[in-house]
Amino acid sequence: MTLRKYLVLAGITVFSPIGDALLARGMKEVGGISLHNLHSLILAILNPWVAGGILLLLAFFASYMSALSWADLTYVLPATSLGYVLVALIAHFGFHEAISPTRWLGIALITAGVGFVAAGPSVTTARPPRLHHDPVSQEAEL
Repeated sequence: MTLRKYLVLAGITVFSPIGDALLARGMKEVGGISLHNLHSLILAILNPWVAGGILLLLAFFASYMSALSWADLTYVLPATSLGYVLVALIAHFGFHEAISPTRWLGIALITAGVGFVAAGPSVTTARPPRLHHDPVSQEAEL
């Protein structure tokens, strides 16, 4: 795997949880909004924390689409689960929240599972068997 692919997977892992955290912080500052009040919605989007969160979530989405263009979903999706580990570590070290032994076990299991999936191939080459006979597509293959 190339450095570019590792960077895309790192982007998936980092952009989503940090974007969610920024969006949550900004919306706590803004307060309640309604979709019926367009003015409050625009003011919420103009909040720097909300705008930063939206930009990071757009970067996550672009990274996610890029990764899905060269790898299977079963390979890419575990990278998003590392975001949960990142959120727990940010809460522990950044906000001094205690992490219970059960959560540490969950963090270890998530990390081990992602490592297990990452050790495998990023693309499955075997084609699934056809479930029914389709004479139209069979003629097109000839």
